[in-house]
Amino acid sequence: MKFRLSKVGLMLITVVTVTVFSSCTQEYSCRCTISYSGLPGLPDTLVKEYPVRDTKKKAKAVCEENSSQTVTDGITTTEKCLLY
Repeated sequence: MKFRLSKVGLMLITVVTVTVFSSCTQEYSCRCTISYSGLPGLPDTLVKEYPVRDTKKKAKAVCEENSSQTVTDGITTTEKCLLY
C-alpha cells in the first residue's frame, strides 16, 4: 500500500512545523537607557542594546530585570530596559 500526501496535507504539515519551531525561541533586542541626574556636568544619557534569545515572555523578564535606580553621593543613576 502506497501512502500519498495531497497538496493540502503537505501544506498543512509545513505550516504546523514552521509555527511550532518559530514560536519556541527567537532573538529579541533589549535596549537599556541609562541616565544620570543630581549634579551638573554628568554624562549624557547612554543607550545600550544587547540580544536576548528566548521565548518572548522570558526574554522580557530577563531584559526588564536589568532596570534599576540608584543614588550615590547625590547622583541618581536610572537604567530602564525594554524589550524590542
